[in-house]
Amino acid sequence: MKATALRRAPFAIPALALGITMLVASEFLPASVLPLIATELRISDGTAGLAVAATALAGALTAPSLASLVPRTDRRRVLIILLGVGTAANVLVAVAPSFPVLLLGRLALGVAIAGYWSLAFGAGVQILPSRPALVSTALATGTSIATIVAMPLAAIGGTALGWRQVFWAAAVVGVLATLTLALTLPSVPAHPSAGFAMMRRALGHRRLMLGIVCVGLAAFANFTAYPYIRLAIETVDPGAMGWLLLLWGAGGLVGNILAGAISRRLRLAVSLGPFILAASLLLASQSGTTASLTVASLAWGLGFNLVPVTTQLWVTTVEPDDAEAAVSLQVTAFQTAITLGAVVGGLLLDHSGLAAVFLTAATAAVLGGVGFAALPAQPAEARQRPGVVPSSAENARTKAASEV
Repeated sequence: MKATALRRAPFAIPALALGITMLVASEFLPASVLPLIATELRISDGTAGLAVAATALAGALTAPSLASLVPRTDRRRVLIILLGVGTAANVLVAVAPSFPVLLLGRLALGVAIAGYWSLAFGAGVQILPSRPALVSTALATGTSIATIVAMPLAAIGGTALGWRQVFWAAAVVGVLATLTLALTLPSVPAHPSAGFAMMRRALGHRRLMLGIVCVGLAAFANFTAYPYIRLAIETVDPGAMGWLLLLWGAGGLVGNILAGAISRRLRLAVSLGPFILAASLLLASQSGTTASLTVASLAWGLGFNLVPVTTQLWVTTVEPDDAEAAVSLQVTAFQTAITLGAVVGGLLLDHSGLAAVFLTAATAAVLGGVGFAALPAQPAEARQRPGVVPSSAENARTKAASEV
């Protein structure tokens, strides 16, 4: 790394996290202004809800292949372009004259999210090869900030100024994030073996794929139940809605920090999140007092937010040679879980009630935790390929994993 790049490098990790904040906030913005979108575009609330599902579906479909389409392109350039696409997607939504145009913008956002998530961790680890847990925690904190700050502000701003202004604001943040990344992120060369061959190897790694299933189960647990956290609160104490949701977010920040702190015992760390999530979901479904719901909200935020950090570290530890593909599959699992969770949660709520939603989600979380507890968290045996030398980032992950 050149001297100028070295000076900029410490600022690159927060810049990567700012990009995550913008993209994740943008993904869930429609949920904050759903009735406003539906009214202006003269569609049902259910149809407007497709604006979230479409983004997740686009992300799930493109995450495994997007990085493979640009196997030799400097990851700095790709990340900047993806943030630009996400920003343009918000502009398209803000000016959309009809729902199909809005949906097109949301699909483009899904592609940007999937690609950025897949590459940001690898780029960060190349900059700080000895601190993968710090990189993952920083990116996950970007997600928490989006959840805690952006969503409530979007709801307030949408009511006061209109839903289009909310997406204009997201686009402004996108411009800021793109410029900040361009100014701080040094060159990040692509891995020598990046491409479709890397993805095929990752897909053929049995233990990795079992772990990806567990990632999907844990994420499915959260995204099946989270849309109905307000209903759970309303049945007990509607007046506590604001601060209980804030408490969920505070638990998420604690979870991000805790994940990095305990990641040296990776097998324990990656199992702990789903188990805490399951317990909190069961407690939330059975809560009859504000006190028990307070504990459930805090534990829910903490348990779920352990999952992104620890699973990202797990997949890149188990598959260090093909880490970029492994993270892409982790992103696919999350995006698929968002889509399936919305569908399954809605069906269960309509036909079986809120308790069934939370019980199903808790069961999925337990299965994910048991799966991770049964899977070793050590790297696979090195599969040395002619002309391919493991990067310093991969060597760092392998060294850290040997301490697990």
